[in-house]
Amino acid sequence: MPSVPFHYVDLRTFCYATEDEKRVEQALRRFLPEEYEIERAVNRGHHGDRIVVFSARVDNADDVRHVLRQLSELSDIEDVIGELDERVDDNCAFFLRLDKQDAFKGEVDRGEGITLRAKVEAYPAKQPAAVENAREALEQAREAAES
Repeated sequence: MPSVPFHYVDLRTFCYATEDEKRVEQALRRFLPEEYEIERAVNRGHHGDRIVVFSARVDNADDVRHVLRQLSELSDIEDVIGELDERVDDNCAFFLRLDKQDAFKGEVDRGEGITLRAKVEAYPAKQPAAVENAREALEQAREAAES
């Protein structure tokens, strides 16, 4: 297994008209390496309201490790590891939703607001192999955070 078994990690969140863009961007930055580039796209909602989409793709191994270290701070990381069969799809993508409000406060919790999608490296590219690789990576990140 490679040392970081993820091809990339995508993070995305929406900033609605009632939210402060700087705060929403700060919430997303909670999971990213310092000074990481965030893409910003302005859209319109169904009723004409402004929606800004913030997204980032992390594909460098050191930067992916950084994201994993942030995820290891989840209080229920053991539950996430136990749910990997449901969280990794047939295309070897791992999905997790994170709480945007907590991220703004510097905390890491599951919830609404930030979507994480990580492409798991697996040979052969089958869901069971991807689950095992994701499990090892998250367990290693958890152990590193505990020490």
